[in-house]
Amino acid sequence: MCLCGSKTKLLLIALVFAGCRSIQKPAKIDRLALVNRNNVLVEQLDTLASLSVGNGEFTFTTDITGLQTFYKEYENGVTLGTQSNWGWHTFPNTENYTLAECTKYFDYRGRKVPYLVQFPGNGRDAGAASYFRENPQRLQLGVIRLLLKKADGTEVKLTDIQSPKQQLNLWEGRISSEFSVEGQPVKVEVFCHQEKDMVSAKISSPLIEKGQLKVEWIFPYAVAVNTHSGYDFTSPDEHQSQLEKVNENSAKILRTLDNDHYQVKLQWEETANLDETEKHHFVLSSKSGTISFSCLFSPEENPEALPTFAETETNNLENWKNFWITSGVVDFSACTDPRAKELERRFVLSQYLTKIQSSGSLPPQETGLVYNSWYGKFHLEMHWWHTAHFANWNHPEYLEKQLDWYQTIYHKALETAKLQGFKGVRWPKMVGTEGQNSPSGVGSFLIWQQPHIIYMAEQLYRSNPSPEILNKYKNLIFATADFMADFAVPDSTGKVYHLVPPLIPAQEHWNRVTTMNPPFELAYWHWGLSVAQEWRKRLNQTTDSHWDEVLNGLPAPVQENGLYLGIANAPDSYSNPAAMKDHPMVTGTLGILPLWDKIDPEVMLNTLKVVMQKWDWPSTWGWDYPMVAMCATRLNEPEIAIEALLKDVQKNTYLKNGHNYQSEPLRIYLPGNGGLLKAVSLMCAGWEGCTTENPGFPEDGKWAVKWEDLKKDF
Repeated sequence: MCLCGSKTKLLLIALVFAGCRSIQKPAKIDRLALVNRNNVLVEQLDTLASLSVGNGEFTFTTDITGLQTFYKEYENGVTLGTQSNWGWHTFPNTENYTLAECTKYFDYRGRKVPYLVQFPGNGRDAGAASYFRENPQRLQLGVIRLLLKKADGTEVKLTDIQSPKQQLNLWEGRISSEFSVEGQPVKVEVFCHQEKDMVSAKISSPLIEKGQLKVEWIFPYAVAVNTHSGYDFTSPDEHQSQLEKVNENSAKILRTLDNDHYQVKLQWEETANLDETEKHHFVLSSKSGTISFSCLFSPEENPEALPTFAETETNNLENWKNFWITSGVVDFSACTDPRAKELERRFVLSQYLTKIQSSGSLPPQETGLVYNSWYGKFHLEMHWWHTAHFANWNHPEYLEKQLDWYQTIYHKALETAKLQGFKGVRWPKMVGTEGQNSPSGVGSFLIWQQPHIIYMAEQLYRSNPSPEILNKYKNLIFATADFMADFAVPDSTGKVYHLVPPLIPAQEHWNRVTTMNPPFELAYWHWGLSVAQEWRKRLNQTTDSHWDEVLNGLPAPVQENGLYLGIANAPDSYSNPAAMKDHPMVTGTLGILPLWDKIDPEVMLNTLKVVMQKWDWPSTWGWDYPMVAMCATRLNEPEIAIEALLKDVQKNTYLKNGHNYQSEPLRIYLPGNGGLLKAVSLMCAGWEGCTTENPGFPEDGKWAVKWEDLKKDF
């Protein structure tokens, strides 16, 4: 495409708004066939191929045996986790640290503004910052494993597992595992109840009658390490596990870790015995050929009988079928491009993984409910990447559950803004359930999470344009807009508003005390304030005059030599390799967001092509490839969109289980999965005003993409 002259510019603008091919009615898709052809089959020992069952609030991850038999061996793979949204632990604050000790002041418009930061060295300020970063941390609730013995009485090792065959049935939410030990067969089926934080399993083997196969529960202490499996089995005296028998088929284990408590309730169906074999170790044994049990993890006592394995199976068959028949789906079976099959596998598995890991009542951590990253806390600038796709894929109810959590931390965000001298609410970055921002030299200065609440609430309104939605979220929207407008600084004319330091943009390597007007944040500020004004109109309120002054006064992103710069004061960005690393966030300016009238599509297209050619791709992250693909899609460059989405770089690796691998410490990364789903929906359904069918796929006869129940983007 020639990029010269005013006609080209008008054409690009027209394409960005509308596309160039007519919408066709999608063909009916065989959803069962689509899902089942992407079931996961594991037939060799692979510690990165762990499989999980879950319900969004609770997830249980298994090894090749179907339980967590070899949890130690999997620590350097995809860890075998048992985690929930309610399961947190806080180490006692024995040093009486205070948040004031983590505070450092920075100049903003001539006044001193406090920020929670990390301090070097071993002083008290460094200790305080570490304490509040590390606490609370998410708990691993316990290990459930097969206690397997050979005929000679020695314990079975991972390498002793013979002829393994493990399948994740996505349509049913079932993990089925078959293998042999010394020629003796073992079969294990596992489900997670879809309304309870409960695992149900059925184990069949002649080894049970011989006393060579039992089920063991092991309970750990908490650990405060940034990226870690989340358990400590070396401190048995630091916590308590108290066994109480309920009846001959049921028992409960009361857990205490410092000031935190929870209960584990067990129920089994056959004649069996549960015994405490050592501190924090409990073994269920039977003389029959089968052991069937249900295990509920709960923050409080639950006196009710648990569902049986059969009841949990039925619960899953009903709920997972309903999920798949109501979700948006995309069928690539008629495509002849060799990349299509892998793309379909990635997004189908991402639908499953985001359902079990990211659809609960809290924003997810980046490693979901598998193992801890950043101590198990979640990052609100990543919330968009985890969750914004749900509305596009016809499940806004998952998004709504998480937005309700923002109501619970409103007072914290209000307090932060007030302490810093701003109006409205300033949302934190790295938090636990209580909403307290964690000290950080980077996170405390990020601002791009602020409009997320406006974006996601607007998604809910578009899904259900009702007074109930408007009234439910209006206070969050308006207080967020108040902060955004107050944060922008007018120049000497009072007509142009700038985003000024201290701030760190989404492309995080820029200096927090010199960065000005990053392009994505400028566009997001404009979009967010514009939508907040629309909410006022929908509620028959007058628009806010100051919001209008700011959104109309925001400058266009700075360009140089026909390319948009990473920040306003970064000349020669594309001749300086140090500037072309981390997130290529400039592409999100028209990709994540729709076209702003101060964005020139021709300049953005030039920028996109240079990014594709020159960017330091190994320094990028899993959600960067979908972001670039969305930019390419909106610019009518579908081949670039496909290239970006499937770019051959380590952090765009998708494991057998569908997880987005980043690095040895960060072996799964759910923002990549959520971003992929967001990009695919845009590439299929387009955006408001787009009249293109499948605008993100080349019209070369090789991409016969069919889809149903996807919603347009903004």
